[in-house]
Amino acid sequence: MKRIFFLLLVISVSISFSQEKKKIEYEAEIQEADEEKFPGATVLIGNVKMKHEGVDLTCQQALYYRKENFFKAIGNVFIKQGDTITQTSDYADYDANSKQALSWGNVVLTDPTMVLTTDTLQFDRINQKLYYQSYGTIKDETNTLKSKNGNYYLETKKFIATTRVTVVNPEHNLESNHLDYYTETGLAYLYGPSTITNTENQNRIYCERGFYNTKTDISHFVKNAKIFLKERTIEGDSLYYDKKRGFASATNNIQVIDTVQNFISKGNYAELFEKKDSLFIIKKAVAISIIDKDSMFVHGDTLLVTGKPEKRIIRTYHRVKIFKSDLQGKCDSIYTNQETGYTKMYRNPVIWSEENQITGDSIYLQSNLETEKLDSLKVFNNAFIVSKDSLSLEDFNQIKGRNMFGKFENSKLKTLLVLGNAESVYYNRNDETDILETITKEISSNIEFTLDDGVIETIKYLKKSDGKTYPPSMLPEEVRRLKGFIWREDEQPKKMQDIFIQDKERDRTPVKKKSIQKPAAILDKEPSPKKKKGISKIDN
Repeated sequence: MKRIFFLLLVISVSISFSQEKKKIEYEAEIQEADEEKFPGATVLIGNVKMKHEGVDLTCQQALYYRKENFFKAIGNVFIKQGDTITQTSDYADYDANSKQALSWGNVVLTDPTMVLTTDTLQFDRINQKLYYQSYGTIKDETNTLKSKNGNYYLETKKFIATTRVTVVNPEHNLESNHLDYYTETGLAYLYGPSTITNTENQNRIYCERGFYNTKTDISHFVKNAKIFLKERTIEGDSLYYDKKRGFASATNNIQVIDTVQNFISKGNYAELFEKKDSLFIIKKAVAISIIDKDSMFVHGDTLLVTGKPEKRIIRTYHRVKIFKSDLQGKCDSIYTNQETGYTKMYRNPVIWSEENQITGDSIYLQSNLETEKLDSLKVFNNAFIVSKDSLSLEDFNQIKGRNMFGKFENSKLKTLLVLGNAESVYYNRNDETDILETITKEISSNIEFTLDDGVIETIKYLKKSDGKTYPPSMLPEEVRRLKGFIWREDEQPKKMQDIFIQDKERDRTPVKKKSIQKPAAILDKEPSPKKKKGISKIDN
């Protein structure tokens, strides 16, 4: 029992000893007491000095409350902790028991990595933490940081700033409501709505969570991230940006908006080389152009956009599909020059314009640069146009030739000129009863067609034709289909989402490079007659 009592006594004494607080050491030219004005305090006047566990303080006047172990410094307060941290202020309170200091009036704190200025500053010596709640400024060798509230951790050189935060350097201006900033490394971690603006060119970055290295200009953003460049806006779930290299990469739900050309690119991985004016997108890559208040979607395995806005080139590679409300297409690769409005389709291309399917070795589309509407069409080598007969699943109106030239009006195919080895098969139905009456096959060097709402309305043979008309019951099977006929309706994107349906294999057929014979002259087209179910034939 005695042994237990002795152990409890030792523990009690140890606890009491550990709880004893070290008293403040001080000196001054004048020391006095004024219990009426300052009850319980020692009044210190002139060259006042105070020491307490590694902190030295000097001031003009002070009040020391011995019982509370509390020191109140007045006038030209100077505090030094160790060999690295100094602080000046007009006033300071120091609680030696809790090791908490409160300074106010023109507070300036300096350590080897930064200078902090504020009106009121609290110093938690136990946790080596500084904090303010009435606006403060931190300056280091790179940046000037300002905020309404701030916590600075001396050991880790970490600064947590909240409410109306700005970080300014000669190249950038950062605005946020919450960031963590490391003064030694210049690293900033952003939380909540934040904007970084390039002071030279006004490029901006917006995010709601991210990382920014203020010394290397490298940043990474992961929530609602957007980069606003001079000619583009980039959005994505995750954005990486190296300002000095002019390089950006984005991952998942990417959207790149060309603010000059009214052009949008989307995908799930992208790389932008700003100095080379080059954009690379893969993983469900799609280019979206606004044409006459309608959108054209072009999808492929890879999307490459190069050149300045006035000379921009768009290349889409492999398994390309196109969707527009009145025009669809498919090929292996496609090239668009936005300066000339010229689009080229390669490897087994096909276009569906309203009721017509158009194929050839290569297809070129020309847009009007002023209206941005489709203007004309060129099909080179093995040109073929097919449309299904209005009331039959097995019969098709067909036109083929060496080359084919078409003209659009209001984005609809209006005229077609077939040049070289032109052939046609078309089905004639009674205008009133819709009964199939005859089938006509014609052969001519050149044929011109007019269309109304995608239906062939008139045919004009520019040179002598050789043709024959058959009643339905006597139509030879070999006449029913022209050589090279193929119906590719099952490949047609019927809605925008269909462009992402992957084909099993991509077309690797080599692109044919043949000389193209251009016509000596293009004849002026005649006024379109009124629409009718039969086809008018005009011989020259």
